[in-house]
Amino acid sequence: MNEDLRGFWNHVQTRLEVAVASSARLPDKMLGVRDGFRTYFHEGLALPVEVSVSPRLRVDDDPILPMTDEEILGLARRRAHAQATTRREEGIDFVVGSESGLVPTSVDDEHRHLVRTWTVVIGPGGHEAWGSGGALQIPQRLLDDTDALGPIPGTRRGGGMLQALTFGIVTRRTATALSTVHALSSLLYGLVGERPRVR
Repeated sequence: MNEDLRGFWNHVQTRLEVAVASSARLPDKMLGVRDGFRTYFHEGLALPVEVSVSPRLRVDDDPILPMTDEEILGLARRRAHAQATTRREEGIDFVVGSESGLVPTSVDDEHRHLVRTWTVVIGPGGHEAWGSGGALQIPQRLLDDTDALGPIPGTRRGGGMLQALTFGIVTRRTATALSTVHALSSLLYGLVGERPRVR
């Protein structure tokens, strides 16, 4: 284990500092990242460490909605890496970029559009991992006949498309939390001393 990781595990017993790189101050995204870290450390590792999450705003990215997994991941990575250079100076343990997009997918000549959330986590030693929060298909009838049914539901202020389509069962916050847990699981696998417990 290198010195970065040894120092990290000594420090992590009390508090984690997490920076979330984003183009907007979205409370549900910030809370989702915090939920993901708490789930991983509290429930998985049984380490009741305090998790402090702070925004790092970026407004110079292209505002166009990402339309492929590669574009979503690329945007999340660019935002996270732009903040990772100052991570040590500011006492930040992890930098997170989390973004969603609309992904067109074709299988056996069937065409669908999916909403998917990707999270990139940069941690000790500059190591990086990615995780997805799953995907939700946009109902085809909304795409086929938007004049008859009105606009595709969901606004940023109203919680987004996930919340609108699932009646609040899945939200931007829960999708961000799940993708954060997935990225952390990949990033820290084999470095945690013991296998995280599943409840």
